[in-house]
Amino acid sequence: MAERGESSASSSREVASRIATSSSPSSSLQVHEEGDDDGAPIQPRGGDNRQAELEQQRIGVNVPGNFTAVDDYASASMREDTWSCVVVVLTFWIFVSMTLILGVYGSVSLRLGPSSSMLIRPNPIFVQSLKVEELDGTNPGPLLYGFYKSPALDVLSNWSESYNASVPADSDKEWVYYLNEGSQINITYSVANPRTSLLLVIAQGSDGLTQWLEDPTNPSTTLSWNIIHGSGAIHQEIYSSANYYVAIGNLNTGDIEVELNIQVKAYLYNTSQAYYKCTFSRGQCSLDVLFPTGNVALITTPSPGEGTPSDEWYVKLSYGPRWVTYILGIGALTVLMLAAFNFLNKYGAARNDRGAAQHGQMDSARAPLLSYKDDDLSSWGSSYDSCSQDEADLEELLAAGCQEGKLKDTENGNNTRRLCAICFDAPRNCFFLPCGHCVACFECGTRIVEAAGTCPICRRRMKKVRMIYTV
Repeated sequence: MAERGESSASSSREVASRIATSSSPSSSLQVHEEGDDDGAPIQPRGGDNRQAELEQQRIGVNVPGNFTAVDDYASASMREDTWSCVVVVLTFWIFVSMTLILGVYGSVSLRLGPSSSMLIRPNPIFVQSLKVEELDGTNPGPLLYGFYKSPALDVLSNWSESYNASVPADSDKEWVYYLNEGSQINITYSVANPRTSLLLVIAQGSDGLTQWLEDPTNPSTTLSWNIIHGSGAIHQEIYSSANYYVAIGNLNTGDIEVELNIQVKAYLYNTSQAYYKCTFSRGQCSLDVLFPTGNVALITTPSPGEGTPSDEWYVKLSYGPRWVTYILGIGALTVLMLAAFNFLNKYGAARNDRGAAQHGQMDSARAPLLSYKDDDLSSWGSSYDSCSQDEADLEELLAAGCQEGKLKDTENGNNTRRLCAICFDAPRNCFFLPCGHCVACFECGTRIVEAAGTCPICRRRMKKVRMIYTV
């Protein structure tokens, strides 16, 4: 019985010493050089995978990733970004073009009074031609002139109109005129019933009294407004060229008669230097816009009493777009955006290359000597096969081996305190599973396991860490 116990104890010490010996770097590197009892080398069962892994480690140990795939992905991403940039530019320019064509230089209907002189300055970059069409063909009288430069505003025209108007209850009457800067309006009135009052408004625009009543205090449109009764006079200066209207409003419950005399002192443009003149004989007139200097168009109407059946004209003004500008604008914006995008890409690529070079140097300095062992199959054929795969038995054997090693160190006196290989502070009081190496303290080993790390000796994936207790 004593001999059997001694033989079992010696076998345990022999296994533990083999495991403790395997914890040194030299033994872990020579593990595949050991042979079996017949002297033939042991062939690992995962030889092909092991050889491929070693070849990959020897050839590209400093390469952090597959740069070909990264380059392809970067090229595809750059192409997608380029097309996105082109789409954004086209969308932006289409929006700008539609705003100019339909908004700024869109068709507009004009209501002109007597002795009107409206100057039009189209932009030669965006407008190729303009067309003026008379909407009421039975009322001739407007003229279209063309000038190389703006004519002088030095022709004075004095005219007057008188009205005997009956204004219904809750209604109004209005008269619209186009007046240039420096013109004057003088109005004399006489209300038939002195006990009643009317509202007289002079304002900019052509919306009428109904629109004015919604915002009567707007200083940008209202020139003057007065509550009139009996007789009186109103004088008003014109400070900018625009459409103006004179409106009489009746806010009473009955009709009111009023006599109104409107005297206008209007300044008109001089047409003696015009190179083009059109009389709307066919209902419309067209004028080409000169590029790049441009030119000026002028629409005029006759004074009252010059043989025209009416003193109001309705015309439609429309612009012909210069399509070359919009096409070239799309091309220029696209080239500029692509150039800027290419510059930013090159700048970003240069920064990435510098960062990759620095990262590569760090990776080469930190490259592991041994490859990672992702699974237990990678260690088949090694000295670990001689140990039991049962974790309970393995823990007992490793604990016994480590305790016996400590006793030997104590007896020899050469290394009374084995320090942790991680922190070099605490003693080595734990071992790793499944590899069984005992190189760290329990605190450092726990941190490595929690970080899903590997054994510092064999680079094998660690699953557990066990504490070694000494009695």
